[in-house]
Amino acid sequence: MTEGTHSMVKTQKTDGMTTIVFGADHGGFELKSVLIEHAKDLGYSVIDSGIFTPEAVDYPDMAEAAIRVMLSGRAEKAVLICGTGIGISISANKIPGVRCALCTNATCARLSREHNDANALALGGRIVGAELAKDILRAFLKAEFLGGRHARRVGKIMALENFE
Repeated sequence: MTEGTHSMVKTQKTDGMTTIVFGADHGGFELKSVLIEHAKDLGYSVIDSGIFTPEAVDYPDMAEAAIRVMLSGRAEKAVLICGTGIGISISANKIPGVRCALCTNATCARLSREHNDANALALGGRIVGAELAKDILRAFLKAEFLGGRHARRVGKIMALENFE
């Protein structure tokens, strides 16, 4: 990832709380700020992996920065935002251990957690409005993986990381 104002990490953590890392490119810059505040209002600690200005950056770099924080154990889940959510979700899903779900409604967000054990949520800053994005985030964060028959399927998803 290129060094610059978008590569720093800002942590706002309260001990004992679930921590969520947020990352966005310029297309998700405004929505990221709204969702960080919403997550704090819901009682979550947040880490902001950037960007911190609306300058144009590449979404693969921003996905990598946020996912590194999550996979290091400093955050339990990641929220990634680019213009459509597509590029940043594709980028995140290239990283082993990531199950990133691009969601456009709360039902998909809930089911991504319950059935797919998604550990990252992708949103389109130019696709979903702030209020809908808050509903999607809340559904994603509140839902729990159901396990059972879904665990077998998630195991098969993770086995695809070894695809040859």
